[in-house]
Amino acid sequence: MQSTNVKYWSQTAVFIAVTVVLGYLKLPTATGFVSLLDVGVYTAAFYLGGRQGAVVGGLGGFLLDLLLGYPQWSLFSLLAHGGQGRLAQGLIPSRWLSGLLSSLFMVAVYAGASSLMYSPAAALPEMIPNFIQSFLGFLLAQILVKLLRRSHV
Repeated sequence: MQSTNVKYWSQTAVFIAVTVVLGYLKLPTATGFVSLLDVGVYTAAFYLGGRQGAVVGGLGGFLLDLLLGYPQWSLFSLLAHGGQGRLAQGLIPSRWLSGLLSSLFMVAVYAGASSLMYSPAAALPEMIPNFIQSFLGFLLAQILVKLLRRSHV
């Protein structure tokens, strides 16, 4: 039992670290940036399962915001990306529908947070880049999961 627990937490820790590093890779947009954090969230969810996807997504997003100097967003990222990781795997049999649901959840959490912190008008321009970030992460994770499974890591 203990070796299983060590393996679980070791895999989770590695995926959190990789997810934070991927979050540092940003593409500028007109209203901010799109990061590759979601690649790590979806890869963890599809490769390790929804529970670990939730932990990786939540802690990865939380830590990235703290490290990049956006602490006001850290709790929202914990919720948005944690829920995204959980919803991506295990609740709906179709991976594509799970990806869509998890993307919509993440976008809705950030839109709500932006509305609370600034205004509803401020939330609108961020919704499309957030959805693009999530969809790009979903697509790239499909490739990474296939590679991970082929390599028997």
